Amino acid sequence: MNRDLFNITDHFFKAAETYPDKAAIIHKHKRITFSELKEEVCATTAYLTSKGIAKGDRVMLFIPMGMDLYRIVLALFRMGATAVFLDEWVNRTRMDECCKVAQCKAFIGIPKARLLALLSAEIRKIPIRLGPTLPKGFTGKTETPETTGSDTALITFTTGSTGTPKAAKRTHAFLHAQFGALLDTINPQPDDIDMPVLPIVLLINLGAGCTSVISSFKASKPEAMNAEAILNQINELGVTRMVSSPFFVKQLAKHIELKGARNLPALKNIFTGGAPVFPSEAALYIKAFPKTKIEIVYGSTEAEPISSIDARELVQEMNHPLPGGLKVGIPYHKVRVRIIGIQTNPIHYATETELDKRTLPFLQIGEIIVSGEHVLTEYFNNESALKQNKIFIGETCWHRTGDSGYLDKDGVLYLTGRCNTLIYRDGKILAPFIYENFFQNIPGVESGTILESNSTLFALLEIKKTGNKAEIIQEANRTGLKGLEIRFITSIPRDSRHHSKIDYSRLRLISGL
Repeated sequence: MNRDLFNITDHFFKAAETYPDKAAIIHKHKRITFSELKEEVCATTAYLTSKGIAKGDRVMLFIPMGMDLYRIVLALFRMGATAVFLDEWVNRTRMDECCKVAQCKAFIGIPKARLLALLSAEIRKIPIRLGPTLPKGFTGKTETPETTGSDTALITFTTGSTGTPKAAKRTHAFLHAQFGALLDTINPQPDDIDMPVLPIVLLINLGAGCTSVISSFKASKPEAMNAEAILNQINELGVTRMVSSPFFVKQLAKHIELKGARNLPALKNIFTGGAPVFPSEAALYIKAFPKTKIEIVYGSTEAEPISSIDARELVQEMNHPLPGGLKVGIPYHKVRVRIIGIQTNPIHYATETELDKRTLPFLQIGEIIVSGEHVLTEYFNNESALKQNKIFIGETCWHRTGDSGYLDKDGVLYLTGRCNTLIYRDGKILAPFIYENFFQNIPGVESGTILESNSTLFALLEIKKTGNKAEIIQEANRTGLKGLEIRFITSIPRDSRHHSKIDYSRLRLISGL
């Protein structure tokens, strides 16, 4: 069988031949070697084929991070089917919306998900419904079709919880490009033992011959995270690197700050991304992990990575009392970045000259757009999202990130928050994101932002138990914002995926603005 190397399963099979006896995944005191996982992937390919799944079929997965998930995903890639990912946090309404978009032939889910599926009219329409377990003794073999770079490998849904879900369509060629880009950035080595909390990273590890440890963290229940147990896991298994959301790193760092320094001699690298990290948070990370190199990666579902910055470089920005934006580093060498004027209307098609006219000069806030081989060029069954989020110039696709920011004269990229959160007052742009950075530097403040309602500016602050309200108000008024009304709030709501980004819509609801 003549297969090209666009298929991630081919990378994994090559790693399995090179490191057959090495642990591929360690989870809940169980471990599976690369060769054992390869055998199970082959058996799973035959099993799924026997159940009527074939090349080109879309298969919805509702399985938490674990050996079953990656065994099934690799098998689907190998047979040319498309894996459709559902996040653990989705509710039934969201599940139904995703089903309508994806139009899957099969659904594979854990028992809890299959019970939920009984209540879902959309999932009941899916002809094939299976559990994730491979039947004991199943060792069937089957011929697999050749896959090409243009075949769809993976569909994931962006975080948005309202409207038609944006289904990111990743071909094998795109995954291959993203695989290479992330290899450049996070650089997993065969002798590494990684704790990836971001699911896509574990796939990369399997292709790179790197051992992955799945932590006892449940994305659907972030408040139940047991930092002590995870730190013990890192120590006992000799974890050398960690790739996770800022929430995960912050909870570990806060636990260490509370309980005292921990000796984690093997932990050499931490990579974190998926949400912004402010200088005060970076300082907390460094204090908790003083001997570990900490890299903060900026990117999105459609473009990962865009840029990165070392935590120690970011901490230096704390010297500026009210910085102009959040420094996220020099753009990745395989991505092109532009800043264009902010507008809500689609641009979709343009010429290079037209894009040049829209491009803003250094230090001026606008929308960040990016292009490159690892930048997503299409969505599945969502033409309106394609028109709104993509700009095509010939064969070049520029992705509109929806993030605002600017480039300085040295080519360093700065974030100023989501474009749809910017406030326009007196002919100027106010970026709530900038003030979130400022508020986090106030002693006693856990988090804070600004919102506008009926022409009045409000500062909404979540404070720590030790916070002194009078002192916090005095410091908060140093923003220089005229007529700022300060309110304290019990908890600022966060996004469901990474538990790190402020959910502005929910914040308006609970604050009555």
